[in-house]
Amino acid sequence: MRSSSHVLPLGVLAALLLSQVCSGIKWLSISHAPASLHINQTQHCKLLPGMVSSQAQLCRSNLELMQTIVTAAREVKKTCQKTFSDMRWNCSSIDIPIDAQKYRPDLERGTREAAFVYALSAATISHTIARACTTGDLRQCTCGPIPAQIPEPGYRWGGCADNLQYGLIMGSKFSDAPMKMKRAGSHANKLMHLHNSEVGRQALRDALVMKCKCHGVSGSCSIRTCWRGLQDLREIAMDLKIKYLSATKVVHRPLGTRKQLVPKDIDIRPVRDNELVYLQSSSDFCTQSEKLGSIGTQDRQCNKTSLGSDSCDLMCCGRGYNPYTEKLVERCHCKYHWCCYVTCKKCERIVERYVCK
Repeated sequence: MRSSSHVLPLGVLAALLLSQVCSGIKWLSISHAPASLHINQTQHCKLLPGMVSSQAQLCRSNLELMQTIVTAAREVKKTCQKTFSDMRWNCSSIDIPIDAQKYRPDLERGTREAAFVYALSAATISHTIARACTTGDLRQCTCGPIPAQIPEPGYRWGGCADNLQYGLIMGSKFSDAPMKMKRAGSHANKLMHLHNSEVGRQALRDALVMKCKCHGVSGSCSIRTCWRGLQDLREIAMDLKIKYLSATKVVHRPLGTRKQLVPKDIDIRPVRDNELVYLQSSSDFCTQSEKLGSIGTQDRQCNKTSLGSDSCDLMCCGRGYNPYTEKLVERCHCKYHWCCYVTCKKCERIVERYVCK
């Protein structure tokens, strides 16, 4: 009898069938793949939910790459939720069960929240692939190319640059695939998602900076070996959050010989390459609404002394808040002993927290 160490659950099978007509970011559900799964056989691609046919084909022809893409999907969720933890919309809707037919309305309706998630997803997958080339986790790519320009005196090119070019090529091939299908939804939504994905990749290009290591007698740094490396993903996510806050609402209408996305409330001009765009206004996310995809802010923790988006006034939408106390156990009265260890005592303190009514 033929046996397999991995049995395809019914939920995963349902997600595979539904993925052909679902959201362009449904591939993020591959983050639910078992942590023990090492993708080294083509049949393992069937265990990864949410992929359209062209993504599945890419999986079968690039098994080693898929392990990196699974890592990227997990990183998208973690980074999105951390980046928006201080706001009413906290990206909780990005983490849906693998057997769900589609994402919540806040990510399906062409909102600015969807704009951010598409941009972050595109940036993250290319970032993760580029870094995997550098660390040697992908055998089909190596370090990025040495820049053509001559470095300043005291500097020299060396080290191992992040291979952004390879990351952009393979990342866009995978993440853009759902939007290039005939059944990918309305033309306006496809244009929006493709545009915002490219904004995410442009933010990645802008995050390529020079990193150097010093050499010299007694740390004199008389010579520096430098390479091009990417900033951390959390910094890129914060850049995209700023673009989210200033995103432009657009409409789909004729511009020249074809229909394009143009700013709704501004004189007719093309959409700028570095701005996030959205088609539909969002909920204020104050109260729960299945129709709008809002889970509300009831029981969310808020900051009584803050003046920002995490303040109790803004987070709780004027409903007020309830205090509660929490006991924290921390290390204290630490002493350094020669040589070479530290001893500490444990101290308890009571802190006051606040949650929205």
